[in-house]
Amino acid sequence: MSRKKPDVRVPHLVGLMAVDAREKARMRGLSLSAPDRPDFQLAVVDYVVRQYPQPGAEVPRDAMVYVWFDFGPGDGGGGVHEPRRPSPPRGGLGRELDEPDDLSMVRSSP
Repeated sequence: MSRKKPDVRVPHLVGLMAVDAREKARMRGLSLSAPDRPDFQLAVVDYVVRQYPQPGAEVPRDAMVYVWFDFGPGDGGGGVHEPRRPSPPRGGLGRELDEPDDLSMVRSSP
C-alpha cells in the first residue's frame, strides 16, 4: 500500500520578491521554477508578475510552481503614453486663483 503525498494549496506569489516567493513556496513543500530567469536562484528583489498554477489550486506536495518576472512581449506593461492628444491645458501655476481680498467671504469658526 503506497502512501499518497498530501495535497497543498498553491500560495499567492504575485507581487512578492523572488526571495520571499521561494520561501513561501518552500514552506508549503513546493518547488519554484522561473522560465524567464535562468539565474532564478540568485534573484532577490525582482517581483513575481505571473504564476502557474493559480493561487488556491490544490497540487501534490513537491509539485513545481512556475513564476515569471516579466510580462513578455505584448502582455501588460504600461507602454508609451506620451505625447497626450489633446495636450493638457497650458498655464500650470499661472492658472491658480488669487486669494480673495475680501476676508468676509472666509467663514470663521465660532
